[in-house]
Amino acid sequence: MVTTTDPRSQAPTSAPATAPALHVADSHELIRVQGARENNLADISIELPKRRLTVFTGVSGSGKSSLVFGTIAAESQRMINETYSAFVQGFLPTLARPEVDVLEGLTTAIIVDQRRMGGDARSTVGTVTDAGVLLLLRILFSRLGRPHIGPPGAYSFNVPSVRASGAITVERGAAKAVKKTFTRTGGMCPRCEGRGAVTDFDLTQLYDDSRSINDGALTIPGYSVDGWYGRIFGGCGFFDPDKPIRRFTKRELHDLLYKEPTRIKVDNVNLTYEGLIPRIQKSFLAKDVDALQPHVRAFVERAVIFTTCPDCGGSRLGKAARSSKISGISIADACAMQISDLARWVDELAEPSVAPLLTALHHTLDSFVEIELGYLALDRPSGTLSGGEAQRVTMIRHLGSSLTDVTYVFDEPTIGLHPHDIARMNDLLLRLRDKGNTVLVVEHKPETIAIADHVVDLGPGAGTAGGTVCFEGTVAGLRASGTLTGRHLNDRAALKATVRTPTGRLEIRGATANNLRDVDVDIPLGVLVVVTGVAGSGKSSLVHGSLPPLFGPAGAGAGSRSTRGGDGEAVVGALVSIDQTAIRGSRRSNPATYTGLLDPIRTAFAKANGVKPALFSANSEGACPTCNGAGVIYTDLAMMAGVATTCEQCEGKRFETSVLDHHLGGRDISEVLAMSVTEAAEFFGAGEARTPAAHAILGRLANVGLGYLALGQPLTTLSGGERQRLKLATHLAAKGGVYVLDEPTAGLHLADVEHLLGLLDRLVDAGRSVIVVEHHQAVMAHADWIIDLGPGAGHDGGRIVFEGTPADLVAARSTRTGEHLATYVGT
Repeated sequence: MVTTTDPRSQAPTSAPATAPALHVADSHELIRVQGARENNLADISIELPKRRLTVFTGVSGSGKSSLVFGTIAAESQRMINETYSAFVQGFLPTLARPEVDVLEGLTTAIIVDQRRMGGDARSTVGTVTDAGVLLLLRILFSRLGRPHIGPPGAYSFNVPSVRASGAITVERGAAKAVKKTFTRTGGMCPRCEGRGAVTDFDLTQLYDDSRSINDGALTIPGYSVDGWYGRIFGGCGFFDPDKPIRRFTKRELHDLLYKEPTRIKVDNVNLTYEGLIPRIQKSFLAKDVDALQPHVRAFVERAVIFTTCPDCGGSRLGKAARSSKISGISIADACAMQISDLARWVDELAEPSVAPLLTALHHTLDSFVEIELGYLALDRPSGTLSGGEAQRVTMIRHLGSSLTDVTYVFDEPTIGLHPHDIARMNDLLLRLRDKGNTVLVVEHKPETIAIADHVVDLGPGAGTAGGTVCFEGTVAGLRASGTLTGRHLNDRAALKATVRTPTGRLEIRGATANNLRDVDVDIPLGVLVVVTGVAGSGKSSLVHGSLPPLFGPAGAGAGSRSTRGGDGEAVVGALVSIDQTAIRGSRRSNPATYTGLLDPIRTAFAKANGVKPALFSANSEGACPTCNGAGVIYTDLAMMAGVATTCEQCEGKRFETSVLDHHLGGRDISEVLAMSVTEAAEFFGAGEARTPAAHAILGRLANVGLGYLALGQPLTTLSGGERQRLKLATHLAAKGGVYVLDEPTAGLHLADVEHLLGLLDRLVDAGRSVIVVEHHQAVMAHADWIIDLGPGAGHDGGRIVFEGTPADLVAARSTRTGEHLATYVGT
């Protein structure tokens, strides 16, 4: 009923209310997915409400990413790409339509994932930020900087100064030659070319001077005498390849090391000869060192000495750019500031002529602070950002966006965040929703699941045991649903009744890496130690930056460091460091190849059948000649999505038919690669196929909860949590005495965390020392000793605020970590 007023009596009367008819445009309030079969999705159908926050949960590998990223977001992006002209589509990535019957109600999808930022040596936080904060800063200095040195490019370390002069021909009337001079002022430091560091080489790591080139003197990865490099060095004529390098003349040694690119002819083939140093600089040092293959990265760390550029002091900028200042601050000083400090400095600038510029800059810098990144500096190399930091940097451009009815897709936005910081992240997600956007979040943290308007729980297991919708509804409904996630949602790890007794200690004295403030700390050995603190408090700087330097490999991808105990005796074993770096691999890579499991399997097959091991590799002699061992044939359709069809000759098995005639224990190689880890462990554990080396690797995979994984499953189809555990299993093979793990719970479901804690206990009980950099309260509660850094981030952190047992931390409640841990354990 609607209340109205009679104009004659002024007395209220009642009239029947007529609800307005629903406009047809308002009927599209759902995203409908029917028959989704991408990866392990089992023909599922769901309806997601628009303009709401939907959280997708489930164990690692249950199909969350396949549904959210591989189906909904992928189809949205594909359809947007199709609106461009054929010419533009030729430059865009070709996306195939997901395996789904019906997708309705899609809106523009903006994906904010955990992909770590790569970039070359010149890539920094300022250059990779989508909001263009460094560009705004350069414009500001080009307008207000004194002395004035030029346009914004004069303050850019990516722009070199250029001077040229000469004659040009002007085709106007009678053509005539005119002398012209061209000058461009750039901000690049000419000494380091904008990298902030200069390199020197340890020549003893490049070659063995007692040997000749033909005798294998070169020790650089990939520079084999048997390949093209051997032909180039042997036929260049600049030196005798059969003479030991120590007997080279100065000219010959210069040509070997530094000669500029020169055209030569070897065996009637035109080639380019270039000295070793410039070639290494182009092939290895022009890339992000962390993105190199492990053996190449190890070589670079041995052979190349990086020192701060003496001319620019590491600022990357030339003298002129450093001399131009605003209120006594140069652009180099501004970029080196902590962003929260830079924001305050910008606020203090009162210049009406650039007011719009200052407003935009102020808004962008405040966005950094809002998402808990105020401790970063704009000159920090982008390759050093964690996956969580990179994701939050990407978020900045969206916080002040005026767009509505957009679908934002987040992949675990709370990774790398302390419980204190998660509340701020939750507020940002709700702000995006409240502006009229659809927010889809893949998440494991209970704190973020709790704020969802709608929850989709996938499972019940992982891989082939998952891919179905176990629950769809409210958070309260999830708690009462009885699903694996519902049962673990209220889990709380109890504090240990007793903790282990340390067997020694690792002394760190006067640590000053990054924001650490002359930290002295003793890390107990023989126990489980958790290093915690808010994001940016100095945890990684303490553990990774303050331990003794790397001196050699200790297993696949691990670092071996010599450490000393508090009594002065050497700690038995090496230090094995397992960081957050994502594992790399193509569609040809799989768990068997990544872990080294395929080597003992191939050897066992070869021995049982009296043939070469190479026959049992789909990347070598045993590959199907039609699909070259890929199992599928890819057809490139230019700007349209490529088509992958199963190879008809090998039927997707990847191997030549004759190879499949060889058996081990009654199975051929393709059947073995189709086994799960659990099945393979039983197969190689006894009987005719018993292979101890393979069984040991399979045992490590099972220990990290990957028993369901198929040995031949492409790495490109694994979830983030599965990749994290696969990497952990590989590093467990290293013979280390001290293990350092950096946020091992990243990407793990609440139930998977229990498996991880069991694994950490087994490591410690086997006599190892385990140091974990972690935010998860369950891991903190399970620790024997906690080191808490803070109290804040950046220059507000870098101090030890607590050392002791978890029980003491909870009892004291003297730090942010203590408060959150006390709440978590319910005391």
